Amino acid sequence: MMVTRFGISRGVSPREPLKNVAEMATLIDDLGFENIWYIDHQLGMKDIYATMNVTAMATKNLQIGTAVTNLKTRHPSVTACGHAAVDELSDGRAMVGLGAGWVAVNSIGQRPSKISELREGILALKGMFRGEEVEIDGHKMSFAMADRQIPIYLAVTQPRILKLAGEVADGAILMGAADVDLINWQLEYIYEGLKAAGRDRSEIDIDFMCTTSVRDNQIDALDDVRSWAATQAATFTEWKEIPPGWEKYKKLWDDVMANYHFEKHLSLHAGHQDVVTDEWTQTVAIAGDVDYCVGRIKEISDNCDIDRITFPLHSGGRRQRLETFANEVIPRVTGKK
Repeated sequence: MMVTRFGISRGVSPREPLKNVAEMATLIDDLGFENIWYIDHQLGMKDIYATMNVTAMATKNLQIGTAVTNLKTRHPSVTACGHAAVDELSDGRAMVGLGAGWVAVNSIGQRPSKISELREGILALKGMFRGEEVEIDGHKMSFAMADRQIPIYLAVTQPRILKLAGEVADGAILMGAADVDLINWQLEYIYEGLKAAGRDRSEIDIDFMCTTSVRDNQIDALDDVRSWAATQAATFTEWKEIPPGWEKYKKLWDDVMANYHFEKHLSLHAGHQDVVTDEWTQTVAIAGDVDYCVGRIKEISDNCDIDRITFPLHSGGRRQRLETFANEVIPRVTGKK
């Protein structure tokens, strides 16, 4: 199965003027990407709803969503209201990307959502978007801005949350690693969830987050994605079930987590990224020249049951990175060049 749909993920750093968001979003739209996900990190990124609203007014085709928000820093009613505004401004292009919460939640001393809380939150959001009365934490409420059933994606890595996505979500944002075996291992749990809920594979949209840097110099490319690799290493310390063959990385994960600074999440200047090895970085991300990156992405596209590939957009030369994805990488992955 060849993937033909592609998107972009990005955060808006404290140093980036919000007025620049519209220009970048317009370019992403014009280059033909299907969607844009924005990172929701209230201490480390510009406000998510201001960002999405600016994008909605600057674009014509892009689907716009959070990748990801959570139930701790954003009550479901706040998430519903904010996304309804984005949906109105974009003429129906909003998406909700929801997760258990990691950096945004840990950075304020709270714990990520439990599976039961995520299930309750997703079902409550669906009910609110349908205009139904819902109950959250024992309190009944209704949502006055209900207009359409905005799709709800769940960011997933580990077995229980993968199953939950299959059971109740409209989409899954698949995170973990740019590794065919791991992706297929994760997909099996989504299938389990679909089967348990009596749902068909066509009822869930699976978007793989494919962290990639295309550079002629592989050292530079690795440095671009090393911070992501560090974040993934830190999150693996919390996995209840380790994927087959990955036990050898456990010490690395622990070392990264011991040095992790949440306020520098995904920063290219974060000290915790220096702990990760090149081997680990190339396992969870893709870094190299065009030929190397196309080969790795095509392997995933051809051998994994995913519907869309989303590329996180790294800082520094963003326009060139976008044009490289749109004009050199994607046409070769899809066989159009």
